[in-house]
Amino acid sequence: MSDVRKVQVGAVQLAYRVWGEEDAPPAVLLHCLGEDGEDWRGVVGRLAGTHRVFALDQRGHGHSDWPGEYGFARWRDDAIGFLRALGLERVILIGHSLGAMAALLVAADRPELVDRLVLEEAVPPLPADPPQEVPAQPGGPEPFDWQARIAVAAERNAPDPGWWEAVARVTAPTLVIAGGETGQVPRGHLAELVERLPDARLVTVEGAGHLVHEERPGEFLAAVNSFLAPQSQGGAGA
Repeated sequence: MSDVRKVQVGAVQLAYRVWGEEDAPPAVLLHCLGEDGEDWRGVVGRLAGTHRVFALDQRGHGHSDWPGEYGFARWRDDAIGFLRALGLERVILIGHSLGAMAALLVAADRPELVDRLVLEEAVPPLPADPPQEVPAQPGGPEPFDWQARIAVAAERNAPDPGWWEAVARVTAPTLVIAGGETGQVPRGHLAELVERLPDARLVTVEGAGHLVHEERPGEFLAAVNSFLAPQSQGGAGA
């Protein structure tokens, strides 16, 4: 994997990895809860053939700072600050689960920064049913700040109602990727998300669960590359 670099964004230092030619179009990857930029290792090689790829360790994860303060709005603001700090504009923004929610909020709040949006097993801003339990920290060391898990459970149970309104402000064509029958996000929730997005399509990768890009990297890349192909630039449709 690529060497880890760091950049100061507000009060936190964020780690990231980068691949691809410097003048290639930028693509930024946001991982799920409990992972870091290494999580994309199975797909980044192909993506870097056509894009300058940046894989971020979000706050509380990997080599980035673990400040103890978390939430989707903070991860959103970190991603916006990261794009500003590196001078990145009109990026392909790809997020998985927690990272997909952060990516969605970035595209809603700063639509000028996002050219295309890919949301893998996104968690729509609907109350979790059944409610998620706020877990106690296990005894051993964890590869991420356990407070981040607690924050996610709390916000999944009582999401900001304004987030559904934010979805309508996304201007970037959007690809929503769902796992098959073992995916963690109900298909109906993802279908509703696609309906609310102004320009979106839904692709289901059968045989995959929540970790689509890890379990079915070839099919994940095929869906993303088809979405990013020049002939699809005129609009994704619903």
